[in-house]
Amino acid sequence: MDLLKTLSPSGEFATPIVDAHHHLWDLKAGHYPTKTDQYDKNFFLGDYRAICRDYMPSDYVEALKGFHVVGSVHIQAARAMNEQVAETEWLGTMNAQFGLPSVVVGHVSFIQPDCAAILEGHAKSPLMRGIRSRPTTSPGPHASVAGAPGTMQDDHWRRNFALLEKHGMSWDMRIPYWHLEEGAEVARSFPGIPMVVNHTGLPLDRSEEGLAIWRKGLAALADCPNVVIKISELGLPHGKWDVPSNVRVVREAASIFGPDRIIFASNLPVASLSTNFGGIVAVMREALAKESPETLAKFFARNAIRFYRMPIQEDAP
Repeated sequence: MDLLKTLSPSGEFATPIVDAHHHLWDLKAGHYPTKTDQYDKNFFLGDYRAICRDYMPSDYVEALKGFHVVGSVHIQAARAMNEQVAETEWLGTMNAQFGLPSVVVGHVSFIQPDCAAILEGHAKSPLMRGIRSRPTTSPGPHASVAGAPGTMQDDHWRRNFALLEKHGMSWDMRIPYWHLEEGAEVARSFPGIPMVVNHTGLPLDRSEEGLAIWRKGLAALADCPNVVIKISELGLPHGKWDVPSNVRVVREAASIFGPDRIIFASNLPVASLSTNFGGIVAVMREALAKESPETLAKFFARNAIRFYRMPIQEDAP
C-alpha cells in the first residue's frame, strides 16, 4: 500500500510537496544507540527523549495529514555502525510495503576501514542516492580542528570521500555553520560530486555575529555549482520555534542560493521537538510569499526530484 497516496490537501495550500529529509526507525528491528542505550546529552536541540520510540511509515504519514506530499527522501538515522547497509535494506522493505521512502541517503564513515565495502553494499539498493556522513568538527566558531583525523582536510577522509563519484552518489553535508566555508573547499575540490547542505546550514546562533559567519559560509557554498541547500530544521535548542527569526533565515538562504537550488525538507520526527509539519510549511510560505508559483513549485518538489533523481514526475498532481 502506498501510504502517501492516502494524503490529500485539506486547506488552501495544495502544492505538491516532496519532503527531502525525514527519518524512520524501528527500535526492535535494528540498533539505534542514541535512541536506546547511548543517549546523547549534547544533542544540538537539547532533550530529545520524546522521539526515542518507534517512528514508522504510518507515524510519518499521520504527521503529514492535510498536505499533498508526493514523495520523500529518507536520511540515515544513526543506526549502529555494523548495521549501516542493513538500514538501507530495511528501508527497501518499507518502500515495498508502504511506498515510502521514495529514495534513500545512507551512512558510512569516510575513515572506517571497510568504507569501500559499505559503499558497495549501499549501491546494491535501487533506492540509494547518496551518503550523509559527518566529518570531525570543532566545538565552536573560535576553535579549529583542521587537519585532524576525520576532518574535511584529512587525506584519508578525502580519499574515501572521492569514492562517492564512482557510485554516482551525492553527499548530504551536515556540518555546523562555522565549518561551511570548509565545506565549500570540499565542493571545489570534488566538482563531480553533487552536494546538498543540510538544515539550512544550521544557523543555531541567531546573533548578528553568528548569522554573519553563517551567511559568509552559505555564500561560499553558493559559489560552487555542485551545491544546493535544503531549507529545513529551523528549530532552536529546548523546543524554541522563533517564527520571525526563522522567516528571516529562510529568506536569506533562498536569496543566496536562488530558486533552482533550494529544497524543502521537514526533518521529521526530529522537527516535532519544536513544531509540526504545518508549522514548518507555514514559515516557508511566509518567507517566500513574494515568490512566483514557479519558484514555489521548484522549492517544494521539483528541485528535490531533480537532485535526488526521484522516480516522480516533476508536475505530479
